[in-house]
Amino acid sequence: MLTRFSLPLRRGDTARGVGLAAALIALWAALLVSGLRAPFASMSAAEVAARVALQTWLYTGLFITAHDAMHGTLAPGRPRLNAGLGALAVGLYALFPYATLAAEHQRHHRHPGTADDPDFHAEGRPGFWPWYLRFVGHYVRIAQVAAMAAVFNGLQHGLRLDQRNLLLFWVLPSLLSTLQLFYFGTWLPHREGAPFADAHRARSNAYGAFASLVSCFHFGYHWEHHAAPSVPWWRLPEARRAAAQTAGLRASETQPG
Repeated sequence: MLTRFSLPLRRGDTARGVGLAAALIALWAALLVSGLRAPFASMSAAEVAARVALQTWLYTGLFITAHDAMHGTLAPGRPRLNAGLGALAVGLYALFPYATLAAEHQRHHRHPGTADDPDFHAEGRPGFWPWYLRFVGHYVRIAQVAAMAAVFNGLQHGLRLDQRNLLLFWVLPSLLSTLQLFYFGTWLPHREGAPFADAHRARSNAYGAFASLVSCFHFGYHWEHHAAPSVPWWRLPEARRAAAQTAGLRASETQPG
């Protein structure tokens, strides 16, 4: 059985969703540009580490923004704006084709944790790395990698940006964010282990709202997302509280391990 529930759409939700998307994209771009232009030799190791960590988190925010668009929750009631912002976010993330990702993500929701789920490793009980590599390999295409390499070379040789800056503040954060998204949004919620609560075959972590935001933009509240896919990322803590207060809507929880 698939448990479903929803939260009522509130006045101002569209404006808030668009505003948060615009803010995340702007912050991502501002930090990236400042990192690419900063003299590398003048930066301390602590500054480099802080920039990488924050840029990684903002890359994750870009993908979560596109993910909301795939569910129509970024700009509810404004489908063209919703899809346009989603395509922009996932294009900035790594030149992903939005329509393809959206179609595959809907397959994931229709067939969670089964052989028909494009995000699931159905062969036995794979470890973290085999599943992660299969997950990434399913979505990344050679043409996409070639296009990213062309952009890299254009930035390095055309704009004469330091290769170290490009690798540390553009390439590395995007790769680290795939690990963050996979760990909190696929591995922990969907791996085999304790019995699942229902046919969503998803679990939620037990983080408080702040830790949940910092870890993966509330993507760890994953059962709530599957049970209420019409809820945007920034309302998932509210969905979690609503589920906990309603008889029969309690997600099984798992601590990262």
